[in-house]
Amino acid sequence: MSRWKKVIVGILILVNCLVGGATIYAVQVTKDASQMVDNIRQTVKRNSSRADKDTPNIDNAEPFSILLLGVDTGDLGRDEQGRSDSMMVVTVNPQQKKSTIVSLGRDTLSKIVGYGTNDKLNHAYAFGGEGMAMDTIENLLDIPIDHYVTINMRGLKDLIDAVGGIEVDNQYDFELDGIEVAKGKQTLDGETGLAYARMRYEDPEGDVGRQKRQREVVTKILNKAMSINGVSNYRKILKAVEKNMKTDLSWDDMLDIGTDYLPAFKKIDQKQLDGESQLIDEIYYQILGTNELLNIQNTLKKQLNLPTAKTLPNLADPDSYNLFYDDTDGSSSEAGTQDTTEYDATNTYDQQGTYDPGTANDYGNTYNTEDTTGYDQNQQQYDNGYNQQAPAEDYLQPATGYGY
Repeated sequence: MSRWKKVIVGILILVNCLVGGATIYAVQVTKDASQMVDNIRQTVKRNSSRADKDTPNIDNAEPFSILLLGVDTGDLGRDEQGRSDSMMVVTVNPQQKKSTIVSLGRDTLSKIVGYGTNDKLNHAYAFGGEGMAMDTIENLLDIPIDHYVTINMRGLKDLIDAVGGIEVDNQYDFELDGIEVAKGKQTLDGETGLAYARMRYEDPEGDVGRQKRQREVVTKILNKAMSINGVSNYRKILKAVEKNMKTDLSWDDMLDIGTDYLPAFKKIDQKQLDGESQLIDEIYYQILGTNELLNIQNTLKKQLNLPTAKTLPNLADPDSYNLFYDDTDGSSSEAGTQDTTEYDATNTYDQQGTYDPGTANDYGNTYNTEDTTGYDQNQQQYDNGYNQQAPAEDYLQPATGYGY
């Protein structure tokens, strides 16, 4: 064999070895990543009226919805069940090349599906985990909630670090739990990014401003995660949240979303559903306006290719007069951007969010003008089909919140 032929054969053998080695590495990394997803994957029992056959097929890039739950545990010494004090519904439509994120106020007075009472929206997770939260929000928004992701504070911190930090233009100098975040453009790591997502007191918009920053953080994490190339980098992200996240999505679902749904993440609309502040039995709630809620529902339905409604479907509930108010005078737009400083004016919380036991609890309080006796704590209205233990005694108190 001539010298040049030997050189060509040698190069081909080297290339073959390199390709083979890379393939073996890729297969191993993919296997490890798949196992990590198996560790965090958890299906939920639900009371949803939607049949399994109607669930969108992610393999076919059909539009779907997902509920993001930020739980106030996992860091700062908190390891209890917690509440979902950050709740966002995301609809993803690759055909429209658009996604929508809607923030839901934690204090929204809502029908807690499967629990037999009206209460703050964030208590659904405390009472029945992800399943009850999904069913309650599905009922509130009148859209199917197809999937969920739950992440605690530690997971959010690690996830920000895993994507290399996020760039923000912070509007306020503030300090939270000893973490200082300066005003101006900067790259936040996990520790400062978590503080940025949690701060409320020094924001003139209160909880509304915090929800805006939470949507910003989620959007920027998503954009950076979608721009990452290579299974090994996805493995790094998954490892960061392995102990702090739960989802019903499979590894194949995640890979499909990371490829087939990319056009939908090029445009992300951000919206917020807030209501009118009211004190009921000395407890702070937000009461939603009928038009405000209907507009949000129809926006999400268009994203999911579902028929819209001319009147609010929730009004068919016999208890609807307790949960909503008529905002046909145009007050709904104002309510959507209101300042929620009244939350601290009730003396239920001090500036550190400490509960004052001198006030009434809000466990199962029903906003009912005819019956103000509240919820009988001795009644067994809890639905055991949710695969969740009955709430501990500390859930009989108002929520301390994701931002404290």
